[in-house]
Amino acid sequence: MEEKFYVTEEGLNDLKKELETLIHVTREEVIEELKAARAQGDLSENADYDAARDHQAKVESRIKELEHQIKNAEIIAESRKTNFVRIGSTVEIQELDTKHKITYKIVGSVEADPLNGLLSNVTPLAEAILDHKVNDVVTVKVDMPYDVKILKIN
Repeated sequence: MEEKFYVTEEGLNDLKKELETLIHVTREEVIEELKAARAQGDLSENADYDAARDHQAKVESRIKELEHQIKNAEIIAESRKTNFVRIGSTVEIQELDTKHKITYKIVGSVEADPLNGLLSNVTPLAEAILDHKVNDVVTVKVDMPYDVKILKIN
C-alpha cells in the first residue's frame, strides 16, 4: 500500500507548480550548465562539471519526490467544523507547565512549517492532540513529556 501524503488544496497546487518549474525551467538550466562545463574540456578534473552533475542529481531527485507525493496526495478537507482535532484543524493549545498558549494548523508533513503555525500531523504534539476535543488535557510523549490543554478548535 502506498504512503498517503496529506495536503491542502493550496499545498497540492504549490507542489504541482514546483514540479512544473523543475521540469520546464530548472531542468533546462541544468542542461545549459552541463553544456558549458563540458565545453571547458577535460571532465575528470572539472569542478564546474561535477557541480552541474550534482545539481542535476538533486533536481531529478526532487522531481521524483514531488511526482510521488502528488500521485499519493490526499486532500485535507478544510472548513469542516468538528468538535475533535483533525488534520486540517486549527487548534489553540496551552502548555500547562508554562501557561504558554500557541495556535497551530494541523497539516500533512509535506506542508509543515512550525515556525509559521503549520504543524505536521506526524509530530508528537499533533499525534497527542488528534481526535481530542476542547478542554481535553493530553500528554505529549517526548523525552521529557509535558501536558497541553486544548483551548479552541477551528
